[in-house]
Amino acid sequence: MFVGKYYLGDAGFMLKPQILTLYHGVRYHLKEYSRRGPQDKRELFNHRHSSHRNVIERTFGVMKKRFPIIARGTEPHYDLHTMTNIILACCILHNFLHGVDNDDSLIKEVDRELLQQDIQVSTSQVRNNDHRLGSHIRDTITNEMWQDYVKN
Repeated sequence: MFVGKYYLGDAGFMLKPQILTLYHGVRYHLKEYSRRGPQDKRELFNHRHSSHRNVIERTFGVMKKRFPIIARGTEPHYDLHTMTNIILACCILHNFLHGVDNDDSLIKEVDRELLQQDIQVSTSQVRNNDHRLGSHIRDTITNEMWQDYVKN
């Protein structure tokens, strides 16, 4: 298996060795899996990819609501080092607050917003060496996931 760390990208990103995207045209919505499990390796990959991205998006959504300093526009008011420290401090505070005061209303609000988002699909993805290598990495991870899933 390819050992490393990867970004999980939605349909707006191009598949690359560092950015793993969903398989196009393969179901993955979480509520579909309550009726039946994944039927093949690509469905399993998409399901797990979507599950992980959901957690990440929810966490950042809650953090932006809890700490407005990280939600303000795209123009940073501080240098990169300071912004990095601010985000790290917000993550630490978020984890602490999550343990002592889990704000369910904030989580529900973020969930509603995430459900309303439209995902823009890029139709102009260029198939180049990065895409081929990313596809190979994703396929290798997918095959190993499926083999493990079938065993258990």
